[in-house]
Amino acid sequence: MAELGRLITAMITPFDDEGKVDYKQAKRLANALLDSGSDGLVVTGTTGEGPTLSAEEKIRLYAEVKEAIGDRGAVIAGTTDNNTAASIELSMEAEAVGADALLLTVPAYNKPPQEGLYQHFKKIAANTNLPCLLYNVTSRTSLNMTDETTIRLSHIDNIIGIKEAGSDLDQIARIIDGAKGEFRVWSGNDNETFYIMGMGGYGVVSVASHLVGNQIKHMMGLILEGDVEQAAAEHRRLLPLFKVLFVESNPIPVKYAVNSLGFDAGKPRLPLVPPQEKTVAVLSEVMANYQMDLPV
Repeated sequence: MAELGRLITAMITPFDDEGKVDYKQAKRLANALLDSGSDGLVVTGTTGEGPTLSAEEKIRLYAEVKEAIGDRGAVIAGTTDNNTAASIELSMEAEAVGADALLLTVPAYNKPPQEGLYQHFKKIAANTNLPCLLYNVTSRTSLNMTDETTIRLSHIDNIIGIKEAGSDLDQIARIIDGAKGEFRVWSGNDNETFYIMGMGGYGVVSVASHLVGNQIKHMMGLILEGDVEQAAAEHRRLLPLFKVLFVESNPIPVKYAVNSLGFDAGKPRLPLVPPQEKTVAVLSEVMANYQMDLPV
């Protein structure tokens, strides 16, 4: 079992004033996130604007971020889309430049049946030695990978867990209960971490950890120590921040939030745009209620 960590940040991708990937800032941000509670980083996932990045940009990000953080944390490369062959190629390139693991997302748009999902992920996993973390996110793909398919995939040796953002807590419970051996479940939504860990989940792939990583880690520690009452209080305290980061499409709010702290991450790439004025107002109002953990 590869140790990817309990608190994984889905890292934003900084861009410069010309809209190009700012690799220097990406390396700075990666270390800052590890300094503020994160155990590992998803690079070029949804929050990292992966759909707008070229394969060349992705590979360079994996290499440079891994070089920057070394053994301090895991680099989990978001290498998949709805093209199985292209996903395999990018996954192999990510392994070659030093990525520690892969994030394998349920395909969007072509809506394969469950058998297609199984074969898609099985074939990607067979072409890499890296541990693979599945990702079910029905709000973006309009396709749910069922617990039966996930449990079936858990029997593949290097498929070691899932980031579950389907928000079906009953399905997640069945995965935790039925998956093979050391297969782990990470919450894919910050506002569900308390519930998923409470029923045996392992951790979270977080967006809010850009801002309050140490505080999320504290809440997770309380759950692990069995102090449910205090953990619940921390969950309730953090919940307004968790929710406000999704008032517009992720990563628009969190990228603005990071910039507002004084860390230059640039604007989103089209087709994403900077937040609306009303988003800025509510985001600033909520953020004012919290101490921010990100070192700038």
